[in-house]
Amino acid sequence: MPDEEQVQLAAEGFRLLADPTRIKILWALLQGETSVACLAELVGAAPTAVSQHLAKLRLAGLVRGRREGTFVHYSAADPHVRALLTEALFHTEQARSDT
Repeated sequence: MPDEEQVQLAAEGFRLLADPTRIKILWALLQGETSVACLAELVGAAPTAVSQHLAKLRLAGLVRGRREGTFVHYSAADPHVRALLTEALFHTEQARSDT
């Protein structure tokens, strides 16, 4: 059985992923590093909203930012993010095809 801290952190991570815009942002970041403006266009949201989502994803350790002058380029934090998101999307596809 995982310890209480692990359970709490995992639950917090899942809670942060329980938003369609955040899933789209993470999927876009899995394709490569990009800016807030580009992410906003890709996910169909305002740049300010995307920035707020990125801040939460960064706090959760799912996203990292790299500053270059006045610009910040975002990317998925590590390969585990890809595995987590891919597995979640695969699971939903399997559940959909089972019905």
